[in-house]
Amino acid sequence: MKGLLIISGLGILAMLAEIFKFKKLLFPMVLLGVVAAYAFNFMEWKTGMSIPYFDNMIGFDKLGLAFSGIILATAFLWFILANDYFEEETNLVDHFALVLFALVGALMLTSFKNMTTLFLGVEIMSIPLYVLAASKKNDIKSNEAGFKYLIMGSFASGFLLFGIALIYGATGSFDLMQIRAFVSENSTTLPMFFYVGVVFMLIAMLFKVSAAPFHFWAPDVYQGSPTLITALMSTVVKTAAFAAFMRLFMVCFADVSAVWTGILAGVVALSLVVANFSAAMQNNVKRMLAYSSISHGAFMLMVVLANVRSNLSVNALIYYSLAYSLGSIAAFGILYNVTRKGNENIDAFNGLAKRNPSLALCMAIAMLSLAGIPITSGFFAKYFVFTAMIGTHYKWLLIVAVLTSAVGVYYYLRVIIAMYFKKQDTHEPLPIEKSNVLVIVLTTAATIAIGIVPGIVAEMFSF
Repeated sequence: MKGLLIISGLGILAMLAEIFKFKKLLFPMVLLGVVAAYAFNFMEWKTGMSIPYFDNMIGFDKLGLAFSGIILATAFLWFILANDYFEEETNLVDHFALVLFALVGALMLTSFKNMTTLFLGVEIMSIPLYVLAASKKNDIKSNEAGFKYLIMGSFASGFLLFGIALIYGATGSFDLMQIRAFVSENSTTLPMFFYVGVVFMLIAMLFKVSAAPFHFWAPDVYQGSPTLITALMSTVVKTAAFAAFMRLFMVCFADVSAVWTGILAGVVALSLVVANFSAAMQNNVKRMLAYSSISHGAFMLMVVLANVRSNLSVNALIYYSLAYSLGSIAAFGILYNVTRKGNENIDAFNGLAKRNPSLALCMAIAMLSLAGIPITSGFFAKYFVFTAMIGTHYKWLLIVAVLTSAVGVYYYLRVIIAMYFKKQDTHEPLPIEKSNVLVIVLTTAATIAIGIVPGIVAEMFSF
């Protein structure tokens, strides 16, 4: 909880930085604040106590603290990566405040205990992102991205709010555990509109994680947004959305899983097929990574579909979130530096191995991790998902996942082939900020490290 309060305070400080003229101190203050929030988050994890706040509307249990830790660590790396991005912007203060408040919403989604807090978390996270997606004011694609994200996000919020209203009407409560208790005690007499409410909330959350067929906004928004904002959406936002999805459907609606598991299985299969085959046809790397994100989202949904409230499934989702966040931060960090001149197509990577061998190696490792190749963390992330799914009635999904993953290897290898086997368009060296080098090297090393000792990392999150 202290971490959430620190990030909220940083957001308010960022808004005051212009008035009290401490803009130059804002970046180090934010970094120190995120580190402090992570430290308090870790201390709360060690104590193992879940204290409810605000009449049990929010409470950081170990599940929430684990996801919060991943979000804060990712945010720290992202802020270092975005150092020169913030320096170039005239609206420095506004953008810092927007990112910090989006982070507040993300932390709320990891620890909500009440439907009201869920809705507040979704909106606090989403509204700043609508603005950030359109923050390249002179770029028509960025304006389009912000507009599409706003319109589609508003529809999703409508579905979420209507679903919450129907569930409240059936159960008389917004509290997750009270709803669960009511459903357990009255499983045979629940009104039909309760089930409609569950489906509406499922649709809203599927939009937030950009699962097919609710994914149409993602490629355009990822492509049009500034690259570093896309990196934020792909990591912090996706981790928070899946933390909320897991808490909502594996805890609150576990006793009515027959209503939503069939729908979710269809969505997972469709997402795997649509995302991987669409990604294979892309030349724009940001669009390719957008479809890749949808595919990875489908793997994380498989853990929810397994519907096993145990360390096996919880650890699988936490490990996958960590592995995917590390790979994405590395990939988007390199993409940001390679595409500074505006060319975001795969041919921008032609001959990168000769222009900057170290950067090409880091990008190759990130691509291999996202493809799920041993010994990277991405391989074991998928392995843990398969382990969680193997005991369910949805073994056919494992076959679909393996076959579509083979397609995924193809489009990730296209980038590697361009770097190592295509003729370079320019012989100019590729200069990179030292802060960016630090983040790229750290995330690449972590991707290999947690792939070498996956069991130890998974045990860290056991509770």
